Amino acid sequence: MTTDTQTSRTVAEKFLERLGRQDRDGIQELFSEEIDWYVPDSTALPWTGRRTRREEVAPYFTTMWSHFAPGQSKVVLERFIVDGGDVVLLAVFTHTAAASGKEFTTPVAMHLAVEDGRIARMHLYEDTLTVAEAFNAG
Repeated sequence: MTTDTQTSRTVAEKFLERLGRQDRDGIQELFSEEIDWYVPDSTALPWTGRRTRREEVAPYFTTMWSHFAPGQSKVVLERFIVDGGDVVLLAVFTHTAAASGKEFTTPVAMHLAVEDGRIARMHLYEDTLTVAEAFNAG
């Protein structure tokens, strides 16, 4: 089923707003029951990899956020592109690894696909090597 641009924009805006509040349960409720979730996998980063079910969304954020130094993250949204059910977010993420204290910055592209008012796909493209190196710094 096709999704109109306004519905996709509204869902993506809710996603970003809840992400900013670190509302893991609120984020999870925006997703379809079955999802196509992809974050480049790294053995150094336990939150990365594929997910296929809505109930896997909140644990992703809980795990990831526990590895970041609280209050030291910054997200700069550079572009917000919506076309029908597709939303592309271009941003720059800056975080500090809690264990190493190392700050890292990576450009990010995120592709969301909205179907029937819910996010059915979330693919994140980032410099996973830069992130992994921050967590492996001694």
